[in-house]
Amino acid sequence: MEEKTLKALHWIVGILNKNNISYRIGGGFAAHIYGSERPLNDIDISLPGKYFPIIIPEVTEYITAELKHYSDEKWDCDGFSLDYLGQEIDVTDVDTLRMSNKEQTEWFQTKDNFRMFPSLLINVDGIDVSLIDPRDLIAYKKHLVDRDYQLIDIAAVQKYITNHNL
Repeated sequence: MEEKTLKALHWIVGILNKNNISYRIGGGFAAHIYGSERPLNDIDISLPGKYFPIIIPEVTEYITAELKHYSDEKWDCDGFSLDYLGQEIDVTDVDTLRMSNKEQTEWFQTKDNFRMFPSLLINVDGIDVSLIDPRDLIAYKKHLVDRDYQLIDIAAVQKYITNHNL
């Protein structure tokens, strides 16, 4: 994992832990921890939006996309983006986070449909990080197979699940 990613991870998790904010990291970062070898784009963190007023003052100088409601053909949520030392971090409100199915005919509330298992605490570079369970990660990545890298992530995470008897 790149040094900028580890520094950004330590920084944002430090802020979340200091403020006793529950969170879950998903996306490509979680897939990477579970064995995916594709290049990492960003760190995707979801948490209750009620904590945004606590976090934003601490990260203001790194905000690249202001807190607002985002909606496109795949995602519908409140959130904001950061750039810490060249590493993008996307922070979304788990209470508003919805995604469409791959046919784009139905919307899912992610906390209800892709949070069937508790988060896992995994030690990454000396800190415990709350990650989406690999079974939940597979479930939602199967709805994102519009890009080749999703297939890479799915295969790696499936191998992790098999090897760890989950």
